[in-house]
Amino acid sequence: MPDTTAESLLQALTHALHARSALIAQLHAEQTNAYRLFHGSVEGVAGLCVDRYGELLLVQSFHRPLPAALLDTLRAFYAQALPGLQLVYNDRSQAHSRIRNTLDAAEQIAAAQSHEISEGGVKYLIQARHGGQDPWLFLDLRAARRRVMQEAAGKRLLNLFAYTCGVGVAAACAGAAQVLNIDFAEASLAVGKQNAQLNRPPIGVRFLKSDAFAAMRQLSGIGQPQIVRGKRLPPFPKLDKQSFDLVFLDPPRYAKSPFGVVDLINDYPAVFKPALLCTAEGGSLICNNNVADVRRDAWLAQLERSALKAGRPIREIEWIQPDSDFPCRDEHVPLKTVLLRV
Repeated sequence: MPDTTAESLLQALTHALHARSALIAQLHAEQTNAYRLFHGSVEGVAGLCVDRYGELLLVQSFHRPLPAALLDTLRAFYAQALPGLQLVYNDRSQAHSRIRNTLDAAEQIAAAQSHEISEGGVKYLIQARHGGQDPWLFLDLRAARRRVMQEAAGKRLLNLFAYTCGVGVAAACAGAAQVLNIDFAEASLAVGKQNAQLNRPPIGVRFLKSDAFAAMRQLSGIGQPQIVRGKRLPPFPKLDKQSFDLVFLDPPRYAKSPFGVVDLINDYPAVFKPALLCTAEGGSLICNNNVADVRRDAWLAQLERSALKAGRPIREIEWIQPDSDFPCRDEHVPLKTVLLRV
């Protein structure tokens, strides 16, 4: 941010808030009070993001620290434009986006508190600082969660790489017949359980701590051996074969475990194929790819080839675009979400 002045930042924040006025009104009408207020990579200050989560204003900088003078300018702007919000600043400019800055006592209390927010009438917990790095609800996935709620009534949902289970809780609140959230992180699933308790959906939501590969292979009927190439794998929950009407696949960019490798750039089919085989005939699979360098059309062609090879060709394709609080300079959006009828 070396070229950013207080005046240029103020202009950028003002323009961004004005550009979102219609969307914010729409979101409030949908009982949503969590959205991105400033998307710096497109709106003039690369690496700076400002998100509203209910009464929390979460400011994050990713490329370099936000100078104190600019933070003061930002704080004063939102104190006037959106009074009453509690600001927490996370400097995530060091390796692996880890938070590096300390907070004063009052800010630290606010950062460690759980805040209740609403999205489409569904309640979620948010905490500015916790054991992990990322917020407990990714706002760019809002459009996908909305689409899941439109699809979910009466259906069986499998939520893979579920994180804090926002998709699963939303589906349960929208009338899903069954919801299974799978993630390897107990802490993330614990947040998901709290989210479910907040909403008291009409069904019991299931949370399973498991490696996604082990779970998908069993649910799809492929099977997960306990010994591979002479090595015994870590223990994993035993599951019966089961298909789902709706499968939500949101893997991380890269992850490696004894059960397999997630690599969204070089080998998305490694996670796509077993997820597809968990999807019932005539069902739907919603896939996400959050790597900006991956082109949408090339990725879709990869999915189509993989589906044909698996004997489960794609019948219909529907792109799900992020809401306009995540603007993009061209059609190559960082987060790509596609609904596939199979």
